[in-house]
Amino acid sequence: MPMRFLKKLGRRLSSSGKRTSHTVQSEPRTPPSKKQSDHSDATPRHTPHRKQRKRPRNKPKTQQKPWSIEDFVVEPQEGITRFHDLDIPTPLMHAIADLDFKYCTPVQAKTLPHAKEGRNVAGKAQTGTGKTAAFLILVFSRFINFSRPQKAKPGTPRALILAPTRELVMQVVRDAEGLGKYCKFKTLGVYGGMDYNRQERALTEGIVDVIAATPGRLLDFCRRGVIDLKQVEVLVIDEADRMLDMGFIPDVKAIVGRTPKREHRQTMLFSATLTDDVMRLASQWMPNPVIEEVDPEHVAAETVDQIIYTITSSEKFKVLYNLLKKWDRTRTLIFTNRRTTAQRLCDELSRYDVHCAVLSGAVDQKKRVRILESFRSGETDVVVATDVAGRGLHIEDISHVINFDLPYEQDDYVHRIGRTGRVGTNGTAVSFACEDESFIIPDIEEYIGHSLPCRQAEPELLEPLPAPKRAAPVRENRGRGGHPPSRGRSGSRSGPRSGSRRRSPQRSR
Repeated sequence: MPMRFLKKLGRRLSSSGKRTSHTVQSEPRTPPSKKQSDHSDATPRHTPHRKQRKRPRNKPKTQQKPWSIEDFVVEPQEGITRFHDLDIPTPLMHAIADLDFKYCTPVQAKTLPHAKEGRNVAGKAQTGTGKTAAFLILVFSRFINFSRPQKAKPGTPRALILAPTRELVMQVVRDAEGLGKYCKFKTLGVYGGMDYNRQERALTEGIVDVIAATPGRLLDFCRRGVIDLKQVEVLVIDEADRMLDMGFIPDVKAIVGRTPKREHRQTMLFSATLTDDVMRLASQWMPNPVIEEVDPEHVAAETVDQIIYTITSSEKFKVLYNLLKKWDRTRTLIFTNRRTTAQRLCDELSRYDVHCAVLSGAVDQKKRVRILESFRSGETDVVVATDVAGRGLHIEDISHVINFDLPYEQDDYVHRIGRTGRVGTNGTAVSFACEDESFIIPDIEEYIGHSLPCRQAEPELLEPLPAPKRAAPVRENRGRGGHPPSRGRSGSRSGPRSGSRRRSPQRSR
């Protein structure tokens, strides 16, 4: 066995040696000539063929012609003031042209000439008359024509705009962004209900030219030294009557006391009514103001088609649903007097496949902002709101306003219907006058200066409701006609009854 194994091993070694010697003795391959290397018959190692990309030739940039006032042509009309007539700086006129503002509204035509001369102005004007654009045009024109007299520091605005509600402050900031798009001025909103630290960082990390604010949050920042009002050149107090009603006047007085003396700043005050109380405040805050008034009846009558349906409370929801079905996806704002009514009405409409949302004081600020943006973009067609949305909001193309409940106060009626037919556009306001609320109609008619057309509901508006598409959410028992009772702690029905003119103590804002 060992010998046989050794013989096998010897044969394998000898055969491997022959193969090695044969390999060593083979002729070495000569490198191919240059010609052969270019056209060799041997199989070459191919590389993928890459097409050479053509570099695009840089087209010469066409120099865009700078915008000129001659590009914005507005024909003169007798008795109407154009923005061209007011000597407004070109960057502002460019923005006005983009916004398609051609002629001044009455409040703009009356207040801007005096304000541009540096005079103090007290204006009586309802919402929807263009007063926000009036004071923003004044502020930006002043900033363009006159540089900041002192060195800019964070938290030192040149203009301060006070408003009673967060929604109005947000609207002022939005309008400022539109009118100031070609100006290098920064506008910041300061109000409660939003991130405090985020607002503080915005105030401390950069220069702010315009601050629009509610009194409470602004005064808090002033007391902590985040905001310094000593460089304020223009002070605007908007909705002064609402400030008075909501108890903000002590805060407003404290804020005004932190601004320069009234002789060293320009002040503009706007109010829906120039009562004795409002004028006393105006005399404290500005010397020798020019007083301009825009009558509310002109605002309410000329741009808004007003309809009053005399129906029973049990017919309210039926008429509302049939109106919405008739209008078919128009942007509609529905007002109720109570937040509970608003929520339940929204729930009921959702059962019938109406895409709607609630806007009331019970909704937190972030959700409120999302609802407004959804309504503004057209994603939501219908919003049910309390009077928290009644002032200062400017959403384009609200075609219809419905007073599901008539308001307790006459001026709230004007503010509600002012959400449609804004700045010259046409709109429709429908109000339901039932047995519980029709008593307010004579007071409204006296306030706006003309009678309201009352009519019976057409037969198609009284058609039976279809079967709901969703189940009702689990909530408290409803009142008649989808109009839920609102009970206080004792469980009794609260609010004004038929024949009572007392303002409800539980009125939702």
